[in-house]
Amino acid sequence: MSGKEQKSDARGTACGFRLKKTVVMVGMMGAGKTAVGRALAARLGVPFLDSDHEIERAANMTIPEIFERDGEPFFREKETQVIARLLAEAPGVLSTGGGAFLRAENRQLISEHGVSVWLNAPLEVLWNRVRHKDTRPLLRTPDPHATLKALYEARVPFYSRADLEVLSDGVSSIDEMVDRVLAALATRPDVLERT
Repeated sequence: MSGKEQKSDARGTACGFRLKKTVVMVGMMGAGKTAVGRALAARLGVPFLDSDHEIERAANMTIPEIFERDGEPFFREKETQVIARLLAEAPGVLSTGGGAFLRAENRQLISEHGVSVWLNAPLEVLWNRVRHKDTRPLLRTPDPHATLKALYEARVPFYSRADLEVLSDGVSSIDEMVDRVLAALATRPDVLERT
């Protein structure tokens, strides 16, 4: 057994759970998928992966640069390829970009090989978290709040198809959010097993 596996086993046992399928965090930009996902992975002692980061690493470009150079359809195709590859690896926690779950192919991949967890944050919580960042290519518009609102309204029906939903209220700590996600995952013995 490698050191990495020993660490995962020890952490998984220490928290009282063993992860059997990859947990895929879905939801809007600013919902907390990366922060909560990273903390959840640490609590479970499993790898944390971010599909946007993996795309940037493979392309040696930032997401905004990919959007500008190759367009959104190209990015979405690469995103699907990366998600499929990451789901084929050992169980972990995967944070996806806000648009990933809209694509039927991604939802099917996630359903077959993992479990989707929607971090459901109200629009104003999202706006407060993203309004001062320029790393969101879809919000580079004359009225970013209106753009975010339109994206939110268009995407919520897709996110509501996730296997599990956890409220991201904007006031809970990351640890409290991890507790909520674990409570939701505990309802799925095919995903999370008590040790």
